[in-house]
Amino acid sequence: MVNISVRYAGNKKCDLQHPEGATLRTDAPKDIGGDASAFSPTDLVAAGLAACILTTMAMFAERHGIDLSGATAGVEKHMSVPPAQRRIARLPVVVTLPASVPQDMRERLERIGHTCPVHASLHPEVDAPISYRYV
Repeated sequence: MVNISVRYAGNKKCDLQHPEGATLRTDAPKDIGGDASAFSPTDLVAAGLAACILTTMAMFAERHGIDLSGATAGVEKHMSVPPAQRRIARLPVVVTLPASVPQDMRERLERIGHTCPVHASLHPEVDAPISYRYV
């Protein structure tokens, strides 16, 4: 269990404190009155998804002697369109991996990416496809 503290700092901003000392500030997007000076809470969900996919894949890769140094993930956050309730509707992720990843390990590695805890935690109505590129 991890207890994260959140304090409202005013002007649609919150300060987050991890028990190990890391801090973050969130801000609301401009379209709902924020300054967009920091990640919004929904931006953190999107970023968390991409980071979780890479981390989960890297843990598997390390156990199998595969170097994923330089791997990247990009995620697009699409919010629902009014009159629907404001929520994350779509989070397509593109993972770019080194071409040096052995052909016979790629399918397994991609399957692992789909099992990351954040992806598994998303509501089923959130469309979160993951695609892979090797360069």
